[in-house]
Order: sequence, then C-alpha cells, then structure tokens
Amino acid sequence: MERKIAKALLSIGAVGFRPEEPFTWASGIKSPVYCDNRLTLTAPAVRDQVEAGLKTLVETYYPDAEVLMGTSTAGIAHAAIVGHMMGLPMGYVRSGAKDHGRQNRIEGKLLPGQKVVVVEDLISTGGSVIEVVDALREAGAQVLGVVSIFTYGMQKGLSRLAEAQVENHSLTNFDVIAQVAADEGYIAPADVARLIAFRNNPADESWIGKNEVK
Repeated sequence: MERKIAKALLSIGAVGFRPEEPFTWASGIKSPVYCDNRLTLTAPAVRDQVEAGLKTLVETYYPDAEVLMGTSTAGIAHAAIVGHMMGLPMGYVRSGAKDHGRQNRIEGKLLPGQKVVVVEDLISTGGSVIEVVDALREAGAQVLGVVSIFTYGMQKGLSRLAEAQVENHSLTNFDVIAQVAADEGYIAPADVARLIAFRNNPADESWIGKNEVK
C-alpha cells in the first residue's frame, strides 16, 4: 500500500521537489519536498485509493473506533468520506475555539468516553495533530490514535508523538516517496540520499544546492 499511495500522490503532482529553491514551512523549516494532499480531493481515482486506504487503517488498527475526527482543515474531508464509508459519525477539531456562537473548538457531537480516531492529511513535526488530540482528551474522548495519508518520519515528530502517547499509522511515508520518485524518474537515484539527509536533520541545510533534482 505504501508504494501504491506514493505512486498515486506523485502522479497528480501532490508531491513536489524543489531543492534548489526549497519550500518554507510555517515552522520555518526549509524542505526540498512539499506534499499537498488537498489535490487528492480533485482527483477521484486517487481519492478513492486514499479513502479506501484510510478505511483499512482504521479497521486494522482501531476496530473499536466510534467516531472519526478530522483535523482542521485538511483532514475534514477525509474524515467525512471515510466516516461515510464506515457508517461512523464524524466531526472536526478547529485550530482554536470560535469567537462567536457557542465558541466550539470541537464541531460535531462527541460524548465523554467515546473512542475516537483522528484523521490527518500529513504529519511533519507532529505539533498540530497533538494539539487536536489534547483538545479531544480534554473533552473526555478516548483517543485511540491517528490515521494519516503521509508522514515525514522526522525524529522530532516521532519523539513528540511518543511523549504525548499518540499512535499514528500512515498510508505512506517520506522514505517510500523518495524511493518511488527515483524509481519512476521524478528525481535522479542519487538524490534519494540527499532527501533522506533532510529528513534525518532538517536543521542541517547542507543538502541545498547539491545534485540537481529534476
């Protein structure tokens, strides 16, 4: 499944490579790779693969799930589609409480003690998904874990998730994307090591400007 999803994401341009002019994340990290999983929503064939894959992850790792909660905003559509496929209720967690109305942060009905699976599009440093899990736990939910489309597998993210006792299962990951990209001709085989060097230590920018990536 990891290679299948990687090929699908690459085929629609959801994964981009730009090491000579790195993408800059909100965190300030410079990255040679950018993953825009929102593009899966406008590619029906790929969307079907992604939603079927997320459904399989939930059924395999969290068979007791009672509610799916999407992250705002990228995880909302996926939680809704997978929830529909599984006959499960869904909702989503805002990045912050509304400043009007009932001032909800969690949208949708959630009862204390309900078993929840969080649906996320991608995980890098892990900060945003942990905030979502914390909000759900504060509301009394029993968070079983997270399912996501893609993870960078950065040590900072892995350590944060472990410390917060949050389990994540992704459809594909950075290492697989890099290898499939080389196999399919999106990048030169020699560039795989360059991309992995970024993944291993994002603070070390020595990978920039070496070995042109197509």
